[in-house]
Amino acid sequence: MFKRILVICVGNICRSPMGEYLLKHKLAHKPDIAIESAGVGALVGKPADPTSVEVLREHGIDAGGHRARPVTAEMLAHADLILAMEEKHLKHLYDMAPQVRGKAFLFGKWIDDLPVPDPYRQQRPAFDHAFKLIDQASDAWLKYLDK
Repeated sequence: MFKRILVICVGNICRSPMGEYLLKHKLAHKPDIAIESAGVGALVGKPADPTSVEVLREHGIDAGGHRARPVTAEMLAHADLILAMEEKHLKHLYDMAPQVRGKAFLFGKWIDDLPVPDPYRQQRPAFDHAFKLIDQASDAWLKYLDK
């Protein structure tokens, strides 16, 4: 049973907050599951990208209180499941903490290991595309998380 889930991207302002808040929304009926996010190159203290916040809000999800933070070895150690947006994020995590190999996966693992491309500094369609992939991937993870 996964009790602590950590979602990872680069800056922790676009993709990982979308993944974090979307999973929180879909698993709201499971208050015993803690879901957080962090970045391998976090823009520490920054709020989620306004376009990410807007996309989430349009789906009934409030991420307005999000603040970016860097991933730490302690976070990795405490997580039961780590979901990264791209292979290079996994490599960074493995370099940081090799012992996470058995619990760190691509967010898109169950949708053909699809990476979620970074929409940072792009137009709204890039954010919509990232959200769509994260939404599909989170649905695919639910069969393992919603037990």
